[in-house]
Amino acid sequence: MPSGKLAVQRLSDTIAHELERRILDGALKPGDRLQPERELAVELGVSRPSLREAIQKLVSKGLLHSRQGGGTHVTDRLDAGFIDPWQDMLRQHPNIQADLLEFRGMLECEAASLAARRATDADLQRIGEAYARVEALFAEGTSPEVLEQQVKADLAFHQSIAEAAHNVMFGHLTASLFRVINDHIDRNLRHLRGQASNWLDLQGQHQAIWDGIRHRDPAAARAAVRRHIDFVHESMEARAQHEARERRAKRGRPVDVEP
Repeated sequence: MPSGKLAVQRLSDTIAHELERRILDGALKPGDRLQPERELAVELGVSRPSLREAIQKLVSKGLLHSRQGGGTHVTDRLDAGFIDPWQDMLRQHPNIQADLLEFRGMLECEAASLAARRATDADLQRIGEAYARVEALFAEGTSPEVLEQQVKADLAFHQSIAEAAHNVMFGHLTASLFRVINDHIDRNLRHLRGQASNWLDLQGQHQAIWDGIRHRDPAAARAAVRRHIDFVHESMEARAQHEARERRAKRGRPVDVEP
């Protein structure tokens, strides 16, 4: 028969749950290194043996992993398990990019609206810094190295907004989605970089998104993201048509002349 006694949770389990919460909240991201054991034990107010036991529990669960001489890091294995099959599917079925963009629109519009309502001062500082980095990099040249940094900065800006929504699902779904569409964003930026007017439009869209959030205007933030996604969709279709015409031209077939 049940004894009626409540089970007492081990301290290591409590510590493990706290670290899991930080991972879910986005305070600890895939690839992040944990603080040195001594510092983290002091911060949590626990003994180092208990902390060590908690870390080992999370290593066993696959949430953390240790690197030889490099400390303990949050694993990105969960992201990889989601990403790999989708990347393969994207390569085989390029039309699915439109579906991904449609999903991105639903996700990011709501995230921006929530961020405009919920962002803390610290969130606004992070978004502002991410936006400033986007602006600085977009003002630079078109070398492959710069473009790679531009893609990373663009993704970091949108990810900082998702995290400011203060909904764990937004943060993690957005991070996973961006890993999937990294190549798609790279190709779009390459296409837009060759057209000055489109490049200026893109910069203006980022400005409008940031303004809507920092001015605490959910409707404006949502509308700005919607315009941005629609613009990306249109540019994606334009690029696909251009590439199709080039393929036909290389095969020696007549190229359709659009009105």
